Amino acid sequence: MGAPQNRLFELAVRLKRIGVDVTVLTAMPNYPQMKIYDGYEGKDYLYEEIEDIPVHRASIYLPKSKSIIQRLLNYFSFVYSSAKVGNSKIGDIDIIMCESPPLFLGYSALYLKRKKKAKLIFNVSDLWPESAEKLGVVTNKWMLKLAYNLEAKLYRKSVLVTGQTQGICKSINQRFPEVKTYWLPNGVDISYYNPSTVTGNWRKENGFQENDVLFLYAGIIGLAQGLEIILSAAEKLKGNSAIKFILLGSGPEKEKLQSIQKEKQLTNVYFFDAVSKMQMPQIVQASDVSIIPLRKLELFLGAIPSKIFENLSMEKPVILAVDGEARELFVNQGQCAIYSEPENLEDLVKNVELLTNNSILRKQLGEKGRIYVEHNFNRNTIANNFHEILHNL
Repeated sequence: MGAPQNRLFELAVRLKRIGVDVTVLTAMPNYPQMKIYDGYEGKDYLYEEIEDIPVHRASIYLPKSKSIIQRLLNYFSFVYSSAKVGNSKIGDIDIIMCESPPLFLGYSALYLKRKKKAKLIFNVSDLWPESAEKLGVVTNKWMLKLAYNLEAKLYRKSVLVTGQTQGICKSINQRFPEVKTYWLPNGVDISYYNPSTVTGNWRKENGFQENDVLFLYAGIIGLAQGLEIILSAAEKLKGNSAIKFILLGSGPEKEKLQSIQKEKQLTNVYFFDAVSKMQMPQIVQASDVSIIPLRKLELFLGAIPSKIFENLSMEKPVILAVDGEARELFVNQGQCAIYSEPENLEDLVKNVELLTNNSILRKQLGEKGRIYVEHNFNRNTIANNFHEILHNL
């Protein structure tokens, strides 16, 4: 469960089908509740197979608070356990692909690279520690220096650095021109997220009416998203009883947002817990529009939130409150999303009203979205192209 987990799992499955011998090294499942799942508790190591892919699970310490010490214990417990399990349980390998963040997992990757005499691909989904510093998540200068030094070392020790967006690749190349980068975009399984195959009626099951216009945010409820703006829009639009806002997911800001909802008595805002991937097509199908915001930071000009792809594949229009690369791809090129300036409340309210009152526009944007992601962000095509890169290495 989670965006990186889904993206990497889908890539692994497709590489396996093509003929790559894929092995996964990961932690005991715990996201998003930060609690080890039933059946996995108290284990230092566990082996299982998921869709014929060998999965080696190592232990991980789950923090009891949000303090920097607890977060470090969380990161480094898995650095240690993954290095130990990887060395003892996994045989010969040609290539290690390490996901970042968490950046510190790079220590484990470097250790296993040396022990296994393997090549390293470092896969960057978020420019860490830069994003952590700019969001104010990490302020300790010693820790930031350690992280920036590790980032540079990992790029230079990798045979290839893959970036989830073109902006990530560009940033790395500007700072490290000698590093070879490759854009490995996120995408969507268009056969799984297919509006013609969805069954069930999530809207009716959860008490919403057919004439309600449901605006969905589904994903992590964190600092980067700046989701307070959705609650502010809900306050301004509470005179229109048809407009309903759904926030689905978990994250560090959820309790704060729920407190705001209660304080302002926003009866048009509904919170739902995170669900499994299996339930998402039905929920997206039940909604009318997806709202995808990020805070107004230069850092996010190269960001492409993963939830864009599933919504477009399900023929749902998107209000995209993200500037930069995402705006260029989905607003300008794909013409399947409406741009809303990040953190601009009046802009968001105007776009919500526009799509509430224009069902024809909603349908047109949705149809264009499905065509655009099918042609440009099909997971099968992405995996086939990456397979060629692996052979060239």
